[in-house]
Amino acid sequence: MAGIKALISLSFGGAIGLMFLMLGCALPVYDKYWPLFLLFFYILSPIPYCISRRVIDDTDSASNACKELAIFLTTGIVISAFGLPIVFARAEVIAWGACALVLTGNIVIFGTILGFFLVFGSNDDFSWQQWKRYGRFMSSCMKSSIHRITECD
Repeated sequence: MAGIKALISLSFGGAIGLMFLMLGCALPVYDKYWPLFLLFFYILSPIPYCISRRVIDDTDSASNACKELAIFLTTGIVISAFGLPIVFARAEVIAWGACALVLTGNIVIFGTILGFFLVFGSNDDFSWQQWKRYGRFMSSCMKSSIHRITECD
């Protein structure tokens, strides 16, 4: 039940963050849609960490170069997401009020992404890696079924 509550609260956080982003774009006072480029940063930010989790061996407790590179790239993406609205506001592409709304949305959305990895990133019952175990189980079932079929022939 804790997994469902966490998923609902993370969904709510993502919706609130996107609401702030949309308010920074669509309010009649601001009416500029340049901050929507931040959606690319929201999509790109978890990718390096997900790739490194897939590549590295979790049994090694020491620091890993692949993991460190993924954290470095993720940090660069997150800082760029915070810097882009400020650059837009300094260049007078968007208003400072829109910049404040977009930065508030950034805080909420990146907090939600961090919360997702804290809640579902560990190897417990509510982990997203349970699907990987399920896939391995189904693969082994399929292999044994195919083996039994070929034995009958």
